[in-house]
Amino acid sequence: QINCSPPPLIISGKYIPATQRPDGTWRKPRRVKEGYVPQEEVPVYENKYVKFFKSKPDLPPGLNPEDAAQAKPPAKAESETAGLSKAAKRNLKRKEKRKQQQQEKGEDDTEALNDAMERTAIAGVTEQSSKALHQDARVAVAATKSQNATEQSKQDGATEKSKKVKNLKKKLRQIEELQQKVDSGEIQQPTKEQMEKLGRRKALEEELEDLELDL
Repeated sequence: QINCSPPPLIISGKYIPATQRPDGTWRKPRRVKEGYVPQEEVPVYENKYVKFFKSKPDLPPGLNPEDAAQAKPPAKAESETAGLSKAAKRNLKRKEKRKQQQQEKGEDDTEALNDAMERTAIAGVTEQSSKALHQDARVAVAATKSQNATEQSKQDGATEKSKKVKNLKKKLRQIEELQQKVDSGEIQQPTKEQMEKLGRRKALEEELEDLELDL
């Protein structure tokens, strides 16, 4: 059997009186030291900033409270959500959240579109620059090939002329030797071919002179 009667009360400033629990039983009185302050009566610590803001006046110095009351804007109308059920309030919050998400998505889409346009413009400029560089490269290659072909043609022409000059000098030396043999009597009756060869001497000398001038 639970004892619901309180314990005997001890009258003394050094004791906390007995208290009753929720189940009906009693707590025993508790001995404490002199000057003990219960926890619920201990003042909350406040630093100097909190004390300053609490002691700060609501109105600026010198302002009349009546003037401040007249200058105060009228109270706002009752909130739109007042009187709505919990479900209606939740729906309203969802609508506001969706609206905010759509606005953020619209900003993201606009930013993405601007980025895409900027990349497209850069790509266009890059493509144009690339085409111009390729065109310049093709022109430079064609000019180089043409120059090389011209130089090669000149070299081939000079080589051909050098060979012809060498050949003409050889023929003239043969004609000179033949003429010396005829003059010395070594060859008393030159053949028809030898006579034709001696007759081409003048023409060969003129041709050789012209080729040597072009070299």
